[in-house]
Amino acid sequence: MTRAQRKAKTPKGASALSVAPSRYHTRKTAVRDALPYVALAPAFLTFVLLLGYPVLLLFLTSLQQFGLYELFNNITTWIGVDNYYNLIFNSPAGLPDFATVLFRTVVFMAVNVALTIGLGTLVALLLAKVDKWVRLTLTSAMVLAWAMPVVTGAVLFQWLFDSKLGVVNWAISSLGIFGDYLNHSWFDTGLTTFAVITLLIVWQAIPFVALSLYAGILSIPKELPEAARVDGASERQIFSNITLPALRPLLMMLIFLSVIWDFKVYTQIAAMNQGGPDGQTITLSLYTQILGPSDGQFGVAAAAAVIMMLLLLVVLVPYIRRMVKSQEEQ
Repeated sequence: MTRAQRKAKTPKGASALSVAPSRYHTRKTAVRDALPYVALAPAFLTFVLLLGYPVLLLFLTSLQQFGLYELFNNITTWIGVDNYYNLIFNSPAGLPDFATVLFRTVVFMAVNVALTIGLGTLVALLLAKVDKWVRLTLTSAMVLAWAMPVVTGAVLFQWLFDSKLGVVNWAISSLGIFGDYLNHSWFDTGLTTFAVITLLIVWQAIPFVALSLYAGILSIPKELPEAARVDGASERQIFSNITLPALRPLLMMLIFLSVIWDFKVYTQIAAMNQGGPDGQTITLSLYTQILGPSDGQFGVAAAAAVIMMLLLLVVLVPYIRRMVKSQEEQ
């Protein structure tokens, strides 16, 4: 073979050698890029199976005439959006209309969230100011209140506000400021019943909020408030310009969780007075339970649950976007 022939063959060999590493590099890059999705696949599949499928089944049920007859005879009757129409415009017998229940639920949720976040913030600031033993005592008491089962707490508050044997009536009457409260029933009206239920919910929710915010306060460098005090800043200015901005992401997360929890409160209302008196404390969660398992109107109950879920999404999706944007800015 001549020298010219060897030179002519060299580029082909070099080209062949350069192609193999390029293909290997491309395959390696593809595998590396796919690894995060492979790692997330089990969690995604679990999410779809445990949440996606029930939500789809709930939506399909809301489009059917699905009562006890259809359930026992395994009959599927599609009726479109009739369940939604009947739910909104034709209130079931013996139950308040849907608009009233929805308004009542939103107001109840807003009051509970505001009280929980406000009082929880004050308790967290208190924990940061008191000495070690007082802080330990308060923390232990809050953990016990937080750990108490919801039904147990409801029974406890029923006893506290009992008309004949309740400690609250005895204490108010003993003060003599508000007159004689002996034999006063706190569960005769919807407003006072809601007040007792709100006290129970806030009492059990404050520990989580307070301890979470206290942990956030501990993460703030001590040099910042100390430097502000040296410069003559008041405690209110320190809270507004140092503490609150540092706690804002945590506060947003706590508000987000509180909205979800308080919007779908069921156990406290059902255990306290079963939605009474005369249905005046029925919220969307209890309304859905009465329509479904109690009355056997599973299609209408599914429609109520879908509306409840959509309302939460409408309220929380912009809030989530704002929360994510706040995290990105940091």
